[in-house]
Amino acid sequence: MLQSLHVKNLALIEETEVEFGQGLNILTGETGAGKSVLIGSVNLALGSKFDKDMLRRGADYCLVELIFQTKDKKVSEKMAQLDIPEEEDGTVIISRRMQPGRSVCKINGETVTARQIKELAELLIDIHGQHEHQSLLHKKKHMEILDDYCGEAFKEPAEKVASLYHECKELRQKIEEESMDEEAKAREQSLAEFELQEIEEAGLVPGEDEELEQQYRRMINSKKITESLAESYQLTGTDADEGAGSSLSRALRALRSVTMYDDGLMQLEEQLSEIDSLLADYNHDVAQYLDELEFDEEDYVRVEERLNTINHMKGKYGKTIEDVLAYGEKCSLTLEKLADYDAYMEGLHRQLKKSEDALNEACESLSQIRRENAAELTIRLEEALVNLNFLSVEFDIAVRPGQTITALGYDDVEFMISTNPGESLKPLAQVASGGELSRVMLAIKTVLAGRDSIDTLIFDEIDTGISGRTAWKVSEQLDIAAHDHQVICITHLPQIAAMADVHFVIEKSSTDETTITDIRRTDEEESLKELARLLGSDILTEAALTNAREMKEMASGHKNTL
Repeated sequence: MLQSLHVKNLALIEETEVEFGQGLNILTGETGAGKSVLIGSVNLALGSKFDKDMLRRGADYCLVELIFQTKDKKVSEKMAQLDIPEEEDGTVIISRRMQPGRSVCKINGETVTARQIKELAELLIDIHGQHEHQSLLHKKKHMEILDDYCGEAFKEPAEKVASLYHECKELRQKIEEESMDEEAKAREQSLAEFELQEIEEAGLVPGEDEELEQQYRRMINSKKITESLAESYQLTGTDADEGAGSSLSRALRALRSVTMYDDGLMQLEEQLSEIDSLLADYNHDVAQYLDELEFDEEDYVRVEERLNTINHMKGKYGKTIEDVLAYGEKCSLTLEKLADYDAYMEGLHRQLKKSEDALNEACESLSQIRRENAAELTIRLEEALVNLNFLSVEFDIAVRPGQTITALGYDDVEFMISTNPGESLKPLAQVASGGELSRVMLAIKTVLAGRDSIDTLIFDEIDTGISGRTAWKVSEQLDIAAHDHQVICITHLPQIAAMADVHFVIEKSSTDETTITDIRRTDEEESLKELARLLGSDILTEAALTNAREMKEMASGHKNTL
């Protein structure tokens, strides 16, 4: 569940912290007080787009932090997958610090991407926005809902359909690309033969370019190398009096003439003797290198021409010799294909036919799963709609073969509804009002909530377009959902607010210089006063409070029946 929300410097919120409770958490407040900003802050923490205009005036950054408590194994597995440390008590802290042009996301102190937060958030919280019910006007959403209801048994068949679909798509594209007439085939064959012959005649060997480049550098710099090594040889050798070798030999002779007088000088003699030996070895190696450095003009021309050939081939066929050889292999395969082109194309068509048959079979299996689950979901949604004050309702989820196959299969899924006796079922988008769409979405959310392990459900003004008895029915369904989940709901309706297990009031206050939105948890008396305000009472009369008290008692009566 979501334990707390901490927000700083976001829009009208200077800094506030909310500690949510179990069951049904209700948030109320005057229009414009900042209720939606609070829910928007949750979305920001979970990776939604940040706009610099959201930053509170005068602030350099804003911060949103969510603290969850969970024991869900799927959450543990996802955190392990993301390489994020897991707290022993199941605490998950998601934070996001935002400033113009930059934001930093963290989970349990580890910096992560917004995408990774979204992946984890899908297992922790489900947010129903103000206008999400409008998505029910699109059939694409109907299929999403049905597929979500199908659960884990649906995942593998769906992945198989998607894989086969892309396989067929790639094969069709390959057949289209490979199709050619005799003239085009002759041109491609001629080009492949020429390129393969050129690569083979070059006789390239992996690594030879590096070796030749080293030789070439040594050759073109041979004069400078020779002069420098000769000078070094002279300065360290024994051929000249000023050479280090001559000086070292004299020093060694001088030391040896006195070592007999003090045994302690023997160690110094050994050190100097070792230096003399090392210097002699160095001079020997320099002399040998100078002897090997000599080359004739033919060697230079040979290396230069070979490098030119290699670089020419790399310029045409790849950045490295390995790339060039791989290109040659590709030419060889092309010639092999063109040598028996008709058989090659027949093989591609056979492969496509096999994949298409497998795709059709997989689509039928997927459709069967959808149809079975659609029948079950239809019954459960119809029951939920009756509980939401649809007095006479028929509901059906039509799963029909579509005109084309996509990565989702060949099904066309559409919600059908009839809200009046005697009327035939019609597409939901054609007959449902805004309030009816809102209740249908609530029914869907509550039914799906029973199928997954997500602890927290957030509803931002689920009460759009409803009132009276229908509002009571909606509040009762929210209370039922809150028995198995933590539910957080923003509402304007007293019927829903009366059902609260925990009630928060959002208020906006202003001074000459600033406006601040704050949120506070109410006690029983404050909750009654807020209910009286929602009932339309500007003045808190005893009659208004009595009415509010009666609503709370009705809500308690419902809770006692569960």
